[in-house]
Amino acid sequence: MGKIIAIANQKGGVGKTTTSVNLAASLGVLEKKVLLFDADPQANATSGLGVNTDDIEYGSYQVLEHTQAIQDCIISTNTPNVDIVPAHIDLVAIEIELVDKEEREYMLKKALEPIKSQYEYIIIDCAPSLGLLTLNALTAADSVIIPIQCEYFALEGLGKLLNTIKSVQKVHNQALDIEGLLLTMFDSRLRLSNQVVEEVKKHFSDMVFETIIQRNVRLGEAPSYGESIINYDVSSKGASNYLSLAKELINKTVLNGESS
Repeated sequence: MGKIIAIANQKGGVGKTTTSVNLAASLGVLEKKVLLFDADPQANATSGLGVNTDDIEYGSYQVLEHTQAIQDCIISTNTPNVDIVPAHIDLVAIEIELVDKEEREYMLKKALEPIKSQYEYIIIDCAPSLGLLTLNALTAADSVIIPIQCEYFALEGLGKLLNTIKSVQKVHNQALDIEGLLLTMFDSRLRLSNQVVEEVKKHFSDMVFETIIQRNVRLGEAPSYGESIINYDVSSKGASNYLSLAKELINKTVLNGESS
């Protein structure tokens, strides 16, 4: 059975999509079969893997609406072992359209059921909000990775997200686990970056991934070429950071006796 991981934080610009795309690519290179599900109307994960959003016939919108089987919405990418369910700007309308549907929080969970066993990891790139889209992702997920940027307001809003996760655990998905907090955009030259790392580790100790994602020019360039950092520059710091994160995740999955 595949492990479903939501990458979530209602703050924008913390490295959610960068993490979704490059963690998926790194797991793929490590010979894991991965599905990336783009649940963000901005569709950055889709274009970040080289898929032209204008060419999309079916995607996450149809999956969540249950108007199309998920099997018909999966596209293979030029990244080894990585498939994607792409997003399109029409996904913006989904929150309004699902609002009066029965069991609206379970739409994604139900949709993923038929293909869960075909992948070792299913990664959901969430929108920067705590709306119905993110709620669907958290209800469907086995665990959640929370990217936190090493900047001044790093911990702002984290309490709100953790409360949302708690209420999802209580009401919709008792099995939801916090996979870990991932520190991103780290710059070792800045005192502030180091202070944020210290503070996060002090408050959340064993919940924090050992891997820290460093600021890296190549990492910022890769999406404009429609490539993951693994395809774009495998020798870069960014690639080695995400490969390290993927290995940490695989080891954790094995340690916890889950399928991998």
